[in-house]
Amino acid sequence: MTMRSLLNQPKSNLIFYKTDEEIELIREACLLVCKVLTHVGANLKPGLKGSKLDREAEEIIRDHGATPAFKGYISAGSDTAFPSTLCISRNEAVVHGIPSESEEFKDGDIISVDCGTYLNGYYGDAAYTFALGEVDETTMELLRITKTSLYKGIEQAIHGKRIGDIGFAIQNYTERSFGYSVVRELVGHGVGKSLHEDPEVPNYGKRGSGVLLKEGLVIAIEPMVNLGKKDVMQGTDGWTIISSDRKPSAHYEHTVAVKKQQADILSNHQPIEAAIESNPELKIVEAKEEISALVA
Repeated sequence: MTMRSLLNQPKSNLIFYKTDEEIELIREACLLVCKVLTHVGANLKPGLKGSKLDREAEEIIRDHGATPAFKGYISAGSDTAFPSTLCISRNEAVVHGIPSESEEFKDGDIISVDCGTYLNGYYGDAAYTFALGEVDETTMELLRITKTSLYKGIEQAIHGKRIGDIGFAIQNYTERSFGYSVVRELVGHGVGKSLHEDPEVPNYGKRGSGVLLKEGLVIAIEPMVNLGKKDVMQGTDGWTIISSDRKPSAHYEHTVAVKKQQADILSNHQPIEAAIESNPELKIVEAKEEISALVA
């Protein structure tokens, strides 16, 4: 995701529209991301350390002839490269968590895992928040609503709509309907030959505002929603973003191509969720509303 105000990202306002062939290459990169996240879903358990998952993720990516997109990434305004293949963010950590060599996952944790790959000249990006063990019902509801809001945003990613329509749909669902808080400093982004392309894709906004969506635009839509206040802060490691009130935060992401009738979802959460169903250590996060028409 693009860090807006925290890293003062420069804006080029240069949008690249993709051909059908380029979209298929991005899809391949996204499906590799989801293969990694499926591995995470199959293996997450209490007592496991994030560093182990990270090493395994890098091995999977490189075995497929690709490169981890996040490892070595340097954001604008920073001189420190991200050290890992996965972003693993637990509980109050919103995003950009560095996989730990010492801390173990615990029963009751929620764990957001974000991954990117670079394959055949194009990037893929997706994320999923996992519920480990006996997660309390208040937090489970946050996950359900955030997951559903992702698809509320995707419903708006069609030719002729605007970026603001996506953000409005996510914000209206999470904040106005359920009282959660959308993070403002973190936004989605274009995806293609660069990991972060224009336009920015906020998870809040006004209907009918912002960049006009046209067929061939590929964007990452990724609601980041806090149980408490919207405010965030940067952790002492220089990367992890934490909710300021230390309440849980959820994050789900798909990369999609804008189409005329319905967005084409290039990533795929279904194998991840199949792995979750087979892993007795994880709780299934059901969508709050029917989303089958979008994921079919």
